[in-house]
Amino acid sequence: YIYLFRLSISPPLYLFASSTTEEQSRDYRKVMSEEKKDFMSEPFIVKNIDYDDDEEATIVDDYNNSQGKTSFSKTCFHGINALSGVGILSVPYALASGGWLSLIILFTVAITTFYCAILIKRCMDMDPLLRSYPDIGYKAFGNTGRVVVSIFMNLELYLVATSFLILEGDNLNKLFSNVGFNFMGFELQGKQMFIVLVALIILPSVWLDNMRILSYISASGVFASGLILASIFWVGAFEGVGFKNSDSDVFRLNGVTTSVSLYAFCYCAHPVFPTLYTSMKNKRQFSNVMVICFTICTFIYASVAVLGYLMYGSNVESQITLNLPTDKLSSKVAIWTTLVNPIAKFALMVTPIIDAMRSRFSRFLPNKRASGFVLSTVLVASNVIVALLLPFFGDLMSLVGAFLSASASVILPCLCYLKISGKYRRLGFETLVLIGITLTGILVVITGTYRAVKDIFGRF
Repeated sequence: YIYLFRLSISPPLYLFASSTTEEQSRDYRKVMSEEKKDFMSEPFIVKNIDYDDDEEATIVDDYNNSQGKTSFSKTCFHGINALSGVGILSVPYALASGGWLSLIILFTVAITTFYCAILIKRCMDMDPLLRSYPDIGYKAFGNTGRVVVSIFMNLELYLVATSFLILEGDNLNKLFSNVGFNFMGFELQGKQMFIVLVALIILPSVWLDNMRILSYISASGVFASGLILASIFWVGAFEGVGFKNSDSDVFRLNGVTTSVSLYAFCYCAHPVFPTLYTSMKNKRQFSNVMVICFTICTFIYASVAVLGYLMYGSNVESQITLNLPTDKLSSKVAIWTTLVNPIAKFALMVTPIIDAMRSRFSRFLPNKRASGFVLSTVLVASNVIVALLLPFFGDLMSLVGAFLSASASVILPCLCYLKISGKYRRLGFETLVLIGITLTGILVVITGTYRAVKDIFGRF
């Protein structure tokens, strides 16, 4: 989703470290005054460039006077698209893991992440030069903050792309069971075969230089989420499944960490919000955009979770589509909708990582096109290997939600706001709230990551 918004809204600008406080200030203004490529593709160190006061004032004025071009409605569309992803398939499983009362956790996570989105807006308001999430990290904690934010964003993109392959393998294996091939003694069956096959289909799209067409296709995520919700309801109401499954629990303490992790994964779009904010014509309406986006997405997530749990109880799979009967038209609509969107989004997910790798290894691979070809192929191959070694969609999403989403969408916004605003210097009500959210986020990271890793190893 990060690369999607880089294409469809405006190219985000990123900044990098220098050695002293005065030099940081000058480098900050210089780098922010020029259009850069993706932040992952830039070097970690930039040369120090001196400016006089008039030049610095001009740069700041340019950004103060700059206006985005995106309307309120289009920003809402982009925000909903960023928040609505493959997490919709796992919310019934999250509800089954924690029981009915875990719906309270879903709403709590939604409110908390909404508040953190507003914190990101406040950080952006404090400095007109801030244009991206790594910018905020740099403003708060210097180069260390930028590097930490970049690592979390890269790793999250990588694992989400890997989860796409697992998702495709699971659902294609459900549609076409007992399919395999044998080539010169090398045999692949079922899910593993489909993971490799989908990767081969996706690979040419990763080689493309122009991702704009794919960005438009992947933007259909807004409609895909609504279509999946409608299809699941249709299966339950009119296809004989019903909503009377009695195999459900009010509360399951041992599954709470899994629920929290999966719910957190559903709201992991915060790295996109700075780009959304800077793209708006009227930035004062950004809070209203967030209200609309979080309300609509939370309604969809809660609806799918309740419908799926009512239909299948504790037997619900980590992807609700794996429970749907394949002989029904509405089920096929849901499954094929689930399959198409990740294929379009895969290249958008991994392209920032490829850009970063290309920048790191540019001295060894001077040919830009050849280096992109080699690095993208190696990256997709590594995605396939991870997907084959860890083909557990629910557990992998729990790991991403606990370790990466909770960090990037909850902990980092709170810490950055505390530092940039200076609220850490004085103890007030909001400061206590921020500290409480941060400590809770750290607890989720520790317990959720431990549980996810334990569940993954427990499957071997």
